[in-house]
Amino acid sequence: MPYGPKNLKISFAAKNLTRFAGIYLMSLFIKRLRLRQLFRKHLMVMERNSKYSIAESMLALMYPMMIGMGRIAATYLLKRNSVFHYLTGLPTYPNPTTLRRFLLRTSETALEHFRMLHDHLLQQMVFRPHAPSRVIFDLDSTVLTVYGKQELARIGYNPAKPGRPSYHPLLCFESITKDFWHGELRSGDTHTATGTLELVKAVFEKLPASVKTVVFRADKGFFDHKIVDLLEDRKSFYIIVARATRPIKERLSSLSYESFRSGLQASAFQYQPHGWKEPHRFVVIRRPIPDEPNNQLTLFTLGSYSYQIFVTNLHLKPYNVWKFYNGRAAVELIIKELKADYPLAKIPTHQFAANAFYFHLLLFSYNLINWFKRLCLPAEFQAMTLNTLRTEFFNIPGELVHTANRPVLKLPTNFYYKDVLNHTVKKISKLKF
Repeated sequence: MPYGPKNLKISFAAKNLTRFAGIYLMSLFIKRLRLRQLFRKHLMVMERNSKYSIAESMLALMYPMMIGMGRIAATYLLKRNSVFHYLTGLPTYPNPTTLRRFLLRTSETALEHFRMLHDHLLQQMVFRPHAPSRVIFDLDSTVLTVYGKQELARIGYNPAKPGRPSYHPLLCFESITKDFWHGELRSGDTHTATGTLELVKAVFEKLPASVKTVVFRADKGFFDHKIVDLLEDRKSFYIIVARATRPIKERLSSLSYESFRSGLQASAFQYQPHGWKEPHRFVVIRRPIPDEPNNQLTLFTLGSYSYQIFVTNLHLKPYNVWKFYNGRAAVELIIKELKADYPLAKIPTHQFAANAFYFHLLLFSYNLINWFKRLCLPAEFQAMTLNTLRTEFFNIPGELVHTANRPVLKLPTNFYYKDVLNHTVKKISKLKF
């Protein structure tokens, strides 16, 4: 029985190797987008450091997000990876300190221009592969715990780390494409609904003319008559989890419920909360408590039942309202991926403006990956998470050699997705922007 190698000699003689050979796919996609030229055109920032252009600095921050380097400090590993430099078109790789200084130096002047560039690309990608006639927006917020003395990090609602300072970003994603549409990095003590009106207005401004139906889904943090009034004024549909106020609770036991095989029961009623202009439709879902002891969607219990309540203007039966709202769980998975696979939970500096710049750069990188999957990968691979995409494509070993005066990137002979990789390269070459 073999027990491993004997008398194994270690040599450091190999040249032109990289563990990130697959990042060449993203490099091709970025080149096809003409992203460097767009950075140069839209981000008119005076740079004191002539060694790296603003486009190179932006890409040097984005690529580590894609290959799994959680913190800027870890990017020093890329400094000696000359093959990575070659594949991504970077002359060399900046020091982590250089990247942080870039964020601190350019954040206040470049952020607004960068967001406009992001919106410009988003409005192009909305029409790919075809113009949408219906969009579904999921609103959510999350808590980013910080360690240190970051600007505007405050103590607020933080279920994971009570009493710790945090940021409280507000996010909006389109459910069908999974694209990020709008968001803001906020102080940790900010209420969930703060800034939502401005966010919804910004979302509507980005909608293409082809869209005829707009639906919003949100949890109880967004239960506010101002939000509902704005959505109705814009002729859009919504499902928002309602707060279980005393007048609402008093109605629940007198309602007539329709029962389903799963044990779930559904009903609806008209009610005008205090301060609202007119009555609205409220949908009630309940189950016997023993059937769902660990159900995360349970808002409260009353008697022997647990309840969920929604306010909606959708013309659906109560049970179908509940089923449609459950699709919003996908946004929670996206946020979970942003924290685990992207460095959303890693705050890079002590300055809020620089952290906000990094926050939007991260979400731009998320959209780039999402567009890459949608436009370049075969259909069966488009649901891959970034972690899976790294494992299967980006973080694969490669060797750069020159044969007949031509560069050749050698990948493993037993690489499982040869056909998919070749297919992807061809799809990228045919893209037109």
